[in-house]
Amino acid sequence: MKFLPMSELLLPAWKNGYAVPAFCAWNAEVTETILQVATELEAPVILMSGPGEFPLNPPDTMGRISRVVAEKYNVPAALHLDHGDSPEIVAACLEAGYTSVMLDYSTRPFAENVAALKAVVAKAHPKGVTVEGEIGSVGKVDSSTVEGGKSSTLTDPAEAVRYAELTGVDALAVSIGNAHGIYTKLPVFDFARLEKIRRAIGVPLVLHGGSGTQPEYIRKAVSLGMAKVNVASELCKAFRDAYAEQHAGGRTGWLPTLLGATKPAIAKVAERWIMLTGAAGKAR
Repeated sequence: MKFLPMSELLLPAWKNGYAVPAFCAWNAEVTETILQVATELEAPVILMSGPGEFPLNPPDTMGRISRVVAEKYNVPAALHLDHGDSPEIVAACLEAGYTSVMLDYSTRPFAENVAALKAVVAKAHPKGVTVEGEIGSVGKVDSSTVEGGKSSTLTDPAEAVRYAELTGVDALAVSIGNAHGIYTKLPVFDFARLEKIRRAIGVPLVLHGGSGTQPEYIRKAVSLGMAKVNVASELCKAFRDAYAEQHAGGRTGWLPTLLGATKPAIAKVAERWIMLTGAAGKAR
């Protein structure tokens, strides 16, 4: 299959009360594992990578890898730039065939954020590429997570409306108490704030920092307009734990075998999130 614009996945989800999980996919093995699970569960999925993953595989390489692997499968999927941090990264991903891009200027002044995303929309939309922006800032809860700033700023509903109207973005990431990384304590979501945003804005909403969030929060957030839920830290933790288990007790082995043994852990995370977001069966 060919990657679709992300908006083609999000709009049906937004209108029908489910969300599409977006998984951090940093290489061919993770990409294939996620697409295998999506195929088995007949679910749309989003494969995402960004500045935190590009030191391993830069955009042009990741684009080629993802397209080749995706040719083996027949589920609706998008290839998304997550937390792009410069116009140059966005341009590289557009050139590499990404079907969705995010430029994250959420920690910058409102006017600068608007102007930058408006420019991205002008370049991406003629190519049929979806654009995600962020208003309010989603921070991070640990030092190892690469996405997000040092602290969070909750999204102001009125400001979110202005931002969506001025930029023309197709999807909007918001901050309601969520954060990137593995939570050290359970988050507290401001659902009243989310409901105000949902009622006022005519685009699908995005939840960053899905990893570790209590399931009942995910279900409620999805019911209030979150049409995309990002999962990254949970995948990385599953990989690290499975890899460390291979070395327990001083055991060593052939590296490809050890890496291959991490795939069931990745698959388990993907399956859980596809089920939790309600995406299973939506690709029929």
